[in-house]
Amino acid sequence: MRAFEPKSIIEPFRVRSVEPIRFTTMQEREAALVAAGYNPFLLRAEDVLIDLLTDSGTGAMSARQWAGMMASDESYAGASSFYRFEHSVRDVTGFRHVIPTHQGRAAEHILFATIAKPGHVIPNNAHFDTTRAHIERQGAQALDLPCEPSLDPQRTHPFKGDMDIDALRATIERVGRARIPAVMITVTNNARGGQPVSMANVRAASELARANGIPFLIDACRFAENSWFIKTREAGYEAMKPIDIARRMFALADGCTMSAKKDGMSNIGGFLALNDDELAARCRNLEILTEGFPTYGGMAGYDLEAVAQGLYEALDEAYLRYRIRSIEYLGEKLVAAGVPIVQPTGGHAVYIDARSLLRHIPPEQYPAWSLNNGLYLLGGVRGVEVGSVMFGRQSDGSEKVAELDLVRLAFPRRVYTQSHVDYLAEVILEIAAQKASLPGYRIVEQAPVLRHFTARLQPVGTARG
Repeated sequence: MRAFEPKSIIEPFRVRSVEPIRFTTMQEREAALVAAGYNPFLLRAEDVLIDLLTDSGTGAMSARQWAGMMASDESYAGASSFYRFEHSVRDVTGFRHVIPTHQGRAAEHILFATIAKPGHVIPNNAHFDTTRAHIERQGAQALDLPCEPSLDPQRTHPFKGDMDIDALRATIERVGRARIPAVMITVTNNARGGQPVSMANVRAASELARANGIPFLIDACRFAENSWFIKTREAGYEAMKPIDIARRMFALADGCTMSAKKDGMSNIGGFLALNDDELAARCRNLEILTEGFPTYGGMAGYDLEAVAQGLYEALDEAYLRYRIRSIEYLGEKLVAAGVPIVQPTGGHAVYIDARSLLRHIPPEQYPAWSLNNGLYLLGGVRGVEVGSVMFGRQSDGSEKVAELDLVRLAFPRRVYTQSHVDYLAEVILEIAAQKASLPGYRIVEQAPVLRHFTARLQPVGTARG
């Protein structure tokens, strides 16, 4: 009997607990959208059928994670749960100092409040929203240096998340090493379509930073997914386990920030990990002020246990194969139907190129925001805009059209099945067929920082309500 490769995607787990989802009518969704100021962030979760707003903290935890949580130690100082957490982080990343935080943006706050000052420049392949906000809050510049292939959403390239190394070299020469407190690289590159970064690119950025005496840091939220892409796309890593690829990647860095709500497989939590003794001491002092004692750092003992186990589960080959293939499966359906997406598909999400799909809506009227609202109105699907609402407002208050207008459909880990994905594809194809009916939008209320979370908008041509 010959072996065969099944075409069906089989989830590498069994479901033992289920959560009902609520079906709504289009009229109900329209009323909910109006009440939310046309901002999907402000919708009630119970009014959403397929929630792809984010993959951050929205995944399902395993039986082993729940078992660890039940046996957790909730002591304020020196809890055994912290030492299990610390061991796991050190085992995977190799960094000496492990500073727990309640989520990734808290790690960013502690890091950049410690190292960034006005006039500083922090290069990255592409900063995502909270990273950029924390840097700019310190008066520093968050500088994106994406590789050239990432500028074309439909261009196929195995590592579109790479940093432009020539641009990094030119930046160091122009700015001077004294004004660059760190060079960062985000794996995978969330702002550029969830695209992976090659090991060769991480190494090149690391060598250039270190040659100039600049610390090199990794934004490691999706390090496991990035390790899988290195294994499957980069020559020389085919036979390596994802955990060994991850260790090799972290060995090129001096530290990392981490939202454990992504590839920590937890509903909450994060950490800052460093090798520099003096910097770690300064960061711990700020942690005590803002997060809590260094052996819990804003996390409950059961959260520490969930992350300690989750870091290993995120690196499991069967899980990674299923997760990446599920994203790819949706992408193939959309490409076959002519829906423009960022290609190739990334690790945690499918990104629809709204600017290409909705050519009748000018970039100044936020086509990605319009498409995202259309997906909810038509099918109860909630994604997130990665475009000019998220990135258009500059640190000086001016407006600039973002380079891309994307709708990110981020998949929670171990939550949805193939039938959910098939339904999602139907909704997207139908909204593409009705695209001419989608309006542009204008902002009527906004916060000065991270406005996309709370802004209220109106369709263009309607009076403010």
